[in-house]
Amino acid sequence: MTNVQDLQKALKMTASKPVSKQMGFLRISARKVQLKNGIFWQVEQFKNNQAFHQNIAEHDFLQWYQQNIQPNYKQVCFVGENWSVTYLYSNGKCKRLEQNNGLSKQNLSANRQKNYILQEGQNIPAFVDLGVFTKDFKIVQSKYDKFKQINRFIEIVDDAFKTYNKQSITILDFGCGKSYLTFFIYYYFAVVKGVQANIIGYDLKADVVEHCNQIAQKYGYTGLKFVVADVTKDKLEGTNIDMVVSLHACDVATDYALYYAISKGVKHIFSVPCCQHEINLSIQKGGELDCLLNYGIIKERVSALLTDSIRAMLLEDCGYSVDVLEFVDLAHSPKNLMLRCCKTKQPTAKNTPKIKQLMQQYHFEQRLFALLNK
Repeated sequence: MTNVQDLQKALKMTASKPVSKQMGFLRISARKVQLKNGIFWQVEQFKNNQAFHQNIAEHDFLQWYQQNIQPNYKQVCFVGENWSVTYLYSNGKCKRLEQNNGLSKQNLSANRQKNYILQEGQNIPAFVDLGVFTKDFKIVQSKYDKFKQINRFIEIVDDAFKTYNKQSITILDFGCGKSYLTFFIYYYFAVVKGVQANIIGYDLKADVVEHCNQIAQKYGYTGLKFVVADVTKDKLEGTNIDMVVSLHACDVATDYALYYAISKGVKHIFSVPCCQHEINLSIQKGGELDCLLNYGIIKERVSALLTDSIRAMLLEDCGYSVDVLEFVDLAHSPKNLMLRCCKTKQPTAKNTPKIKQLMQQYHFEQRLFALLNK
């Protein structure tokens, strides 16, 4: 019989070797975490190369354990701070083995840090297949900057969804690429938040889309799918979209993502633009700011900042509250400005005349402006 005190002190639990081959899950792991609304056990159950997730409140976990784990598995391991205990069940007998190892104090404090969302060491096999984690769930060294960017992105999303109380959410990811962010967002909503997440990632590369779909299917991420599409012209999902995401969608692809969100009345937009070439290619001298156009690298940077400023102003005119954030340090990515937008008010036109005047004076074009005024 399992010692209840071991379970209460534990931070992690793993059950393996099911009593019968007819058991639904070959292995079950769980990790105690501090979420916004209390302490929970995050449970991951493995079956036929798929992983199923649920969050169980700490005060309900003992009963769940006694019903689902204790009678059904021959080996159960509990890990706490600097200790671990393994229970071995055989022929009606129980053997308890204790060792002086386990999670360090550093790991314990990290598990409870205020802004904890996703962390190295979490048992998330999909991130191994994506090449972000090693097989023992350590961050792949070459992916450290990417991991930090994505984790920061999700922390900003989490801040906007603190009071989210709906049972489901639908999200479109424009230019998802290898889909590190898309998988992280799905895991955040489906596992951490316990929301029914329906997420579609769009990208032009068919081989990348196929690979991402295979990973999603392998781990039972039924609400996550990827589609080959050119977001500038193809038909996309069109109803009940709660959130649009674009991380480094190149050049005017960001404008099409923003336009799509505006035209569908999407409430939340999180966009990190990339490669803003359009204004840089068309802008000409025409006024007091001509000195900023004399030198190529300065012209390029000014054009990029001008592009994002115009996007933010147009979003405000469309009824969005807009924050422009530096979402990671420049050392991790030079493309580090995020437009965080939430539709909170009625549309106006206070910024549009100013933008139009500026475009005429400096003879440049801007795609989001053109899409909104066609």
